[in-house]
Amino acid sequence: MGETVMSAALVCAGAAAWLMGEWHSGARRAHLLLAGGGTVDSGPPVWRRWPGAVRRIRGRLRAEWWAPVAGLLLGVLGASVLPVVAGAAGVPVLRRVRLARTARRDRERRGDAVIALCSALAGEVRAGRQPGEALLRAARDCAGLGEAQAAVLAAGRFGGDVPQALTVAAGQPGADGLLGLAACWRVAVDQGAGLAAGLDRLEAALRAERDQRAEFRAQLSGSRATAVMLAALPALGVLLGTALGADPLHTLLHTGVGLGCLLVGGVLEGVGLWWALRIVRGAEAT
Repeated sequence: MGETVMSAALVCAGAAAWLMGEWHSGARRAHLLLAGGGTVDSGPPVWRRWPGAVRRIRGRLRAEWWAPVAGLLLGVLGASVLPVVAGAAGVPVLRRVRLARTARRDRERRGDAVIALCSALAGEVRAGRQPGEALLRAARDCAGLGEAQAAVLAAGRFGGDVPQALTVAAGQPGADGLLGLAACWRVAVDQGAGLAAGLDRLEAALRAERDQRAEFRAQLSGSRATAVMLAALPALGVLLGTALGADPLHTLLHTGVGLGCLLVGGVLEGVGLWWALRIVRGAEAT
């Protein structure tokens, strides 16, 4: 009876909020219409705007904040504070994973920009421009120099040590290809060798390395997916137990044996997942 009353109260509150929103929207349209003397576009209904609002909220919500949400849900279902604590403890771990993934994407994006810079610079040199002017024009179209772009362009414009500036810029994550560009520049200036030919060979080498790395990562994706799937099996077991009416959450959270199994299983789960991903990352680095 109490659950029925609570559900009815929630439904009434939602209906009241919807009606108030519609009333305020209608009052606002009437005010604008009377003030401006024209027509006002009413826009789509509220229920059609909900999916867009949900997508905007999901885009702003970081991935790590789903951990306390899941912990709170499990805590309510299991009538225990332990899932809430575990969800809060998972926030820094998931944040670290997200930041590492973002850093890897930034490195790959900068590596692609370096390759584009080599290609654009080779084209400018073939067009008959001097290396300094060619570097200025190519850097405008590509972001391969990153945060060191001002220093490198200043060296190229005012006759500074461009190879040294490129070597310093290569210290940025993902900008290792600038070391090859510095070597090509030094050889071309000191020995009069063709800069465009060297840049073509450097671009081909960087592209081959990138493609090889992407192919190897694709081959390892199966191992990574297997590790993640094995890590999700305990949660699947809890769901199956709940579907069969065994109430595994009560056993795990409110009995001594269940708490011991939960602790040991959590430790083994974490160590196994860390070890599997460590093997994959080690193979990637090698």
